[in-house]
Amino acid sequence: MDFIKIKAKAKINLSLDVKAKRPDGYHDVCMVMQSIALHDVVYVEKAGRGLEVTCNNPKIPVGSGNIAYRAAQIMTEKYGIDDGIKITIDKRIPVAAGLAGGSTDAAAVLKGINTLFSLGLAQYELMDIGKSIGADVPFCIKGGTVLAEGIGEILTELVPLPEVSIVLVTPKIDVSTAWVYNNLDLNAIKSRPDTCVIINAIEKRDIDMLAKNMVNVLETVTVSKYRIIEEIKNRLVSLGAAGSIMSGSGPSVFGVFTDAKKAENAYDEMKDDRWDCFLTHAE
Repeated sequence: MDFIKIKAKAKINLSLDVKAKRPDGYHDVCMVMQSIALHDVVYVEKAGRGLEVTCNNPKIPVGSGNIAYRAAQIMTEKYGIDDGIKITIDKRIPVAAGLAGGSTDAAAVLKGINTLFSLGLAQYELMDIGKSIGADVPFCIKGGTVLAEGIGEILTELVPLPEVSIVLVTPKIDVSTAWVYNNLDLNAIKSRPDTCVIINAIEKRDIDMLAKNMVNVLETVTVSKYRIIEEIKNRLVSLGAAGSIMSGSGPSVFGVFTDAKKAENAYDEMKDDRWDCFLTHAE
């Protein structure tokens, strides 16, 4: 095998709580993460010499500044791979949008190299490598419905979420994750998610209960500067979403729908030049 094609799925946060700032500068979090059908396509192939990354989105760096490049670099050094590797990213997930678009590409590269070079690494071994690349990479390797703790690397598999419809909206603004966390005042957070209620709702397959209890504490920072996020949330709910929150540090917002037809109608109604809109579902 000289070539492999991998779907690199985006993620959303069904809840996101920040517990404390750690001495190393990171934050301890508690969040429920979910893979969705929206995905990039990553091609990994054996090439002549060296590492090469190409991408159809000009915003994406193609050298060592690319997280997928770093993933390949780590694998080649760690396992003594002499062959060259070419990585082609068909980017469909919005960039820097709170959807783990870079992390999921890196996860795809780790999985692709493992298969392409018959390394025989188990999932947990790939996740351990992924942890050194980025906090979301282990989840992107695992996928599904997962409770994430620590800095996001301690993962507990949950009962899979039913294939609910999701309308995802990404406003055309840039939000820095570092800026969000640096401006987060833990003492000012008034509403936190009840993670036990969220998990219980998932186990009972009660999407209404889940949607009504979704909370992302990072909205206390992002929404205060970007009011468009609150506008999108309100519009999604008015169009029939059972609940709506921001994903990650933003700016993407999603609405959870129990009725596929309502989701389709909301998707049609939400189309606007100020943002990108996607009709997708949990996977």
